[in-house]
Amino acid sequence: GVVILLSVFAAAMILRGVIVVPLSRLAGRVRDVAGGEFDVPVEGSGALEVVELGSDVDAMRARIVAELEALQVAQEDLKRSNSELEQFAYVASHDLQEPLRKVASFTGMLQHRYQGQLDERADQYIDFAVDGAKRMQVLINDLLAFSRVGRVGAEEQVVDMDQVASDAVGDLGAAIEEAGAQVTIDGPLPQVRGDRSLLTALLQNLLANAIKFRGEAPPRVRLSSERTRDPDGDGDIYTFTVSDNGIGIAPRYADRIFVIFQRLHPKEEYTGTGIGLAMCRKIVEFHGGRIWLVLADEDAAAAAGATFRFTLPVPNEDTTP
Repeated sequence: GVVILLSVFAAAMILRGVIVVPLSRLAGRVRDVAGGEFDVPVEGSGALEVVELGSDVDAMRARIVAELEALQVAQEDLKRSNSELEQFAYVASHDLQEPLRKVASFTGMLQHRYQGQLDERADQYIDFAVDGAKRMQVLINDLLAFSRVGRVGAEEQVVDMDQVASDAVGDLGAAIEEAGAQVTIDGPLPQVRGDRSLLTALLQNLLANAIKFRGEAPPRVRLSSERTRDPDGDGDIYTFTVSDNGIGIAPRYADRIFVIFQRLHPKEEYTGTGIGLAMCRKIVEFHGGRIWLVLADEDAAAAAGATFRFTLPVPNEDTTP
């Protein structure tokens, strides 16, 4: 019995020295790597299996280091791109705007003073110049607004979407009156966290599109919201719906319409720069949501006109008043 006990004790000590202690040391190094010390190599000792396990863990650590370095390079490239975008915004708002204003001003004076005094072709050329200068001014202003989304604006706060919708409708008062449009808001709309000016621009763009792309009947636009479970997360989201009775959008263009500068109609039919819906998507994504065109086969209400939906996160209870 004594011999057996001594044999078991000796085997336990050998097992501890060959397996348990090396595994403990390896586990400690793994915890160091998990804590962020990625430069510390992971090496196993003792039994061959432990050494091989250490090599596998160290290979994984090396891959993590390589991916982190690649991510850091990508972040630096993104910072540089953002810096270049800011520089472009400065150039567009200052260096380009001033000569463009001069061109627009003098072509406008030329049109006003010499309209009808030259031949028909000359009047046509002047009209082209005036129209081109005006459209370029609108394009630069829209592009500036697009580039500033998420970079310039008020500090994030709790925003009452009822008030945002009221502001958007008020800003579109002239267009609503001219088109004989009816805008219905199924309130009360919820409160969300975000930039109030950006959210106002979001609703204003969606409502303006619904009024502009109208059919023969007077425009009828409806804005509503509901609280639902986030299918991609653990919390709840607010889903907003903007629907109209206009000319609608073909399903094949469902993704294209959110790409900047993409237009589905000639400028002679409908004015615009092709930036509005791209800006809407950028604003929604900046606030942590998504936006899409509802297709007719997804919702019977989308069969006539166009229906857009976008989501915004529900604020935490401790951030709402």
